[in-house]
Amino acid sequence: MRRIDFHYELPPELIAQEPLPQRSASRLLVLDGRDGSLEDHRFAELPQLLRAGDLLVLNDTRVVRARLHAQKASGGKVELLLERALDTRRALFQARSSKGMRSGMELLLAGGGTARVLGLADDLVEIEFAQPLLEYLEEHGEVPLPPYIGRAPNAADRERYQTVFARRPGAVAAPTAGLHFDEHLLRELAAAGIEHTRITLHVGAGTFQPVRVEDLARHRMHAEQVEVGVAACEAIAAARARGGRIVAVGTTVVRSLESAAQSGQLQPFKGETTLFIQPGHEFSSVDLMITNFHLPESTLLMLVCAFGGHAQVMAAYAHAVRERYRFFSYGDAMLVLPQPATHRAAT
Repeated sequence: MRRIDFHYELPPELIAQEPLPQRSASRLLVLDGRDGSLEDHRFAELPQLLRAGDLLVLNDTRVVRARLHAQKASGGKVELLLERALDTRRALFQARSSKGMRSGMELLLAGGGTARVLGLADDLVEIEFAQPLLEYLEEHGEVPLPPYIGRAPNAADRERYQTVFARRPGAVAAPTAGLHFDEHLLRELAAAGIEHTRITLHVGAGTFQPVRVEDLARHRMHAEQVEVGVAACEAIAAARARGGRIVAVGTTVVRSLESAAQSGQLQPFKGETTLFIQPGHEFSSVDLMITNFHLPESTLLMLVCAFGGHAQVMAAYAHAVRERYRFFSYGDAMLVLPQPATHRAAT
């Protein structure tokens, strides 16, 4: 398939600029990839849409205040957006600067901090900080709202652009399917016999990078840090044994589990993933997926189409536009049952 196959028209006013007052008040479009049927629901109805024994897999990454403003020794201004941390002081950044960057350049940061450019790699800049990176970002960075939210971040975004189960700092974008869960809904799910486990994928800024090539085989994903632990693998095996379904909360969870199962069997995995899931991928670790609505021609939409079927998902998006669903990070959600042709997991 080609990039243009994933295009759709979206009225700008459907791009959610603010979160709803209540997380679980979002709408939920249920798509059955087997026949393309659609049902309109509320996210708060999720306990009734799943069944006892199912297992939710959550991404517990925590968004860091990943946007920084720096100054060169010459006085030129630089805007930095964290791509991913390499260790406690080194990281890769997307950089915007009037005259570019070069190795050895010193950067002056807010609060008297300093950093040094170590090198350039493709469209990223490797920078070493004089102080621990995540501590500095927490004190001086800005919430990295996505580019389609046309306003500056405010105090409320520090809470709402974060899941209630976020634990491990490292992401520069929220795993947005998880934003719909609040503590009350998690308790309702537990009371209904629906368990959960956690993995970690630190979402990188590359998630917002457009696909620039028409031939999808030439697209290369930015690497993202993943950890699928022993506890998650054991919880998934236990759910399978009792006949439960594995419900991935977000495309990040799908990529994490499919990365951990590339040998043919799910097993603990820690490292980087560049897995690009597009139509034709055979899924082995996920039975249902909860996901937000994604940008046209994006790798995230391509993943959803691989899972639910290209024609079915694109028809669901057309329905969502007609019914005035809210799109993207602060928008509404979908619950997707897979098309059977590329799905090997138990259903």
